Amino acid sequence: MAIEDAGYDGLWVGETRHEPFLQLLQAAGVTSRLTIGTSIAIAFARSPMTMANAGYDLAEYSAGRFVLGLGSQVKPHIERRFSMPWSHPAPRMREFVMALRAIWRSWETGDQLDFRGDFYTHTLMTPFFAPEPHAFGPPPVYLAGVGERMTEVAGEVCDGFFFHAFTTERYLRDVTIPALLRGRSVAGRAGLDGFGIAGPAFVCVGRNEAEMAVAVAGTKNQIAFYASTPAYRPVLELHGWGDMQPELTRLSKAGRWAEMGETVDDEMLRTFAVVGEPAAVGKALTERWGRVATRVTLYATYPSDPAMWTEVIAGIRA
Repeated sequence: MAIEDAGYDGLWVGETRHEPFLQLLQAAGVTSRLTIGTSIAIAFARSPMTMANAGYDLAEYSAGRFVLGLGSQVKPHIERRFSMPWSHPAPRMREFVMALRAIWRSWETGDQLDFRGDFYTHTLMTPFFAPEPHAFGPPPVYLAGVGERMTEVAGEVCDGFFFHAFTTERYLRDVTIPALLRGRSVAGRAGLDGFGIAGPAFVCVGRNEAEMAVAVAGTKNQIAFYASTPAYRPVLELHGWGDMQPELTRLSKAGRWAEMGETVDDEMLRTFAVVGEPAAVGKALTERWGRVATRVTLYATYPSDPAMWTEVIAGIRA
C-alpha cells in the first residue's frame, strides 16, 4: 500500500461514510508492517457481541496489527441515525468494554459466558457460535474521549486513549493525563507505562505563501467548527476562550460557515495546530506531542500535495 511505502507507521479508519471494518480488512491484506485500527468505531451503534466478533477476526486477519478504537458518538446520532439506546455514556462505555473482554475470555478459555451488567447482558455462548482461539488473541482496545469521566473510563478498562483533534498540549497535560491516571488507579495500576495515547494533530503546512494561505484557511475553519460544539467548551475554557463557543454555535446554526473561521486568530490557530514549512513542522510536532503521545495522526482539512507529507514524515523521523 502506498502509505506503507511512504513511511507511515499506522493507518486509522473512522466510521463516517463507510463501514470501517471492511476497509481495514482490505488494508490488512495489502500491508505487512502498518498498525491498522478504527479511530473510531461507534460502540453504541452495536452490541458488545457484534463488536467482539469484528475485533477478534481482524486481530487474526492482520496478524496482530489491529487496534479496536471505540467512541460513543453523541445522543442524536445514536438515537436518530442508528436507532439505538442512549443513556449514561461513560458508565455504559465502561460496561461495553468489560462485556467485550468477557466475551473474548470465553472464546479464549472455553469458560462459560456470564456477563451481567446494568446495560448489557451476555449469558449464552454455545460451541457452534464461539470462534476458535487464534495465535494473536483479542486486539488492544482504545477509547476516544474529551470529557474527564470518559477519559477516566479509558484509563480504567482500556489499553489506550484517543484524544480529540480539538485539544491542546496544555489540555492533555493538565486535564487528560490526570484523568487517565485516576482511571488507572481505580484499576490498581500506577502510571501510564504500556498505555497508548494517540490522536489527530492539526497540521498547517505549506511550501510557499499560496499553499500556506490554503492551509491556514482550512485549519481555522475546522477549529471553529469543533469550537461550536458545546461538549468541547472545556478546552476553550482552559485557554480563556470559553465565550467564543455560544457565538460559534449561533453562526453554525445559521449556516454562516465562512464567518466562523474568521473568528479564529493566529494565536488560537497556533495553540491548536503546528504551523510552518514541511521540515519545520515535523520537528515541531515531535516537540509538542512527543512528551504526551505515543502516536499522532497528521490532521489536515485542506487540499495539498501528497509529496509534501513525505517531507513532514522525514522531518519527524529526523
